[in-house]
Amino acid sequence: MSAPPSARPSYAAVLRVPHARRTFAAALAGRLSYGTAPLAVLLCLTRATGSYALAGTVMALSGAVTVLLSPLRAGLVDRYGPRRALTPLALVHAGLLAALAAVSAAPGVPALASAALAVAAGAFPPPLGPTMRAVWSQLVDDPRLLQRAYSLDGVAEELLFVSGPLIVGAVVHWAPPAAAVALGALLLVAGTVAFVASPAVTGAAPRTVPGRPVRRPGTVRALAAPVLAAAGAGLAVGALELLVLAFAEERGYGDDAAAWVLAALSAGSAVGGLLNGAVHWRLSARARLPLLALAPGAAVAVAGLAPGLAALTVAAAGAGLFIAPALTTAYLLADESAPPGFRTRAGAWVNMAVNAGGSAGAAAVGALVGRLPLGLCFTMLGTVCCATALAAVPFGPSRGRSPVPQQPSTAPVAPPG
Repeated sequence: MSAPPSARPSYAAVLRVPHARRTFAAALAGRLSYGTAPLAVLLCLTRATGSYALAGTVMALSGAVTVLLSPLRAGLVDRYGPRRALTPLALVHAGLLAALAAVSAAPGVPALASAALAVAAGAFPPPLGPTMRAVWSQLVDDPRLLQRAYSLDGVAEELLFVSGPLIVGAVVHWAPPAAAVALGALLLVAGTVAFVASPAVTGAAPRTVPGRPVRRPGTVRALAAPVLAAAGAGLAVGALELLVLAFAEERGYGDDAAAWVLAALSAGSAVGGLLNGAVHWRLSARARLPLLALAPGAAVAVAGLAPGLAALTVAAAGAGLFIAPALTTAYLLADESAPPGFRTRAGAWVNMAVNAGGSAGAAAVGALVGRLPLGLCFTMLGTVCCATALAAVPFGPSRGRSPVPQQPSTAPVAPPG
């Protein structure tokens, strides 16, 4: 049930929507695992294999499996409902993490066993983020309030990925990395169980018939714009992270200086996300999406001209200022364009595009740095980001559902993803 429309919907109004706080808190608890588990698993693998290169390769494989299978996992939620899909996925993923923690803590276990468990775990993380975003779209009828809800969700997720490594650092200060992996597994199961038990989720029923594929003509074309824009934003972040490290090393600033620049990127994204939710946009989501996605790429290109660390920090913060708004708008447009029974997958495709773009940006920087002047690397990667964002412009309006349902619903009918 949505809160009544207001002239200036606030973030507090989002949390006053019936069942919103309980559902959102449970989803965040489960998603915190995604902020803690990667670093904890990497530390476990490093201990088990004795090689940073091998541990990094295993993590890359695990990440690739996670990204490539994300639409399939989201499709399970659309087809069978969140309780029947999310709970088994969470239990399998947490079980594999727990097995990895046990194997890593046991002496004399082959490193291949830890590597296999890490890659297998990458296939099963439940799509809590996409599902929560689709739940928002069912709980909130007012499009202005929905924009605030998505912005709040995006900023909260950003904070989870910032705080997750800090939690792991605190745990490994007193215990082995296996304890941090076990903590991630516990958070995931507890959060997922609490999430599917929420009244906002328990009433959901899949709109598709199990075992029967649903054909949605035009859905792929409608999703092209948000997917391309999200890929461009992810590319900008992935490229900028490594470019900043290369800049700091080339200028002799040290790794701690690079950390401050990347912190400015995250802070800018958080501020931009909050501002985006507060603005009453006159442009439609489809019209403003390319503009918002274009800005991070332009900031990356301009960052190559930075004479020193201070200017680079300002450029990074400027890029971050548009990252969260671009991604929030991409998710909004994907949900608006998706027909019933496809919303979880629509959000998952956008999420996959962000991750794939980030990986592509990091890989491209790794291939270019050292072979070309650093300033040229900034310009080239920023230009590619801009081109990716502009590629979203030609795609016409979607034929999905209206962003404002005619009849308010009291619970999500299709499990959002």
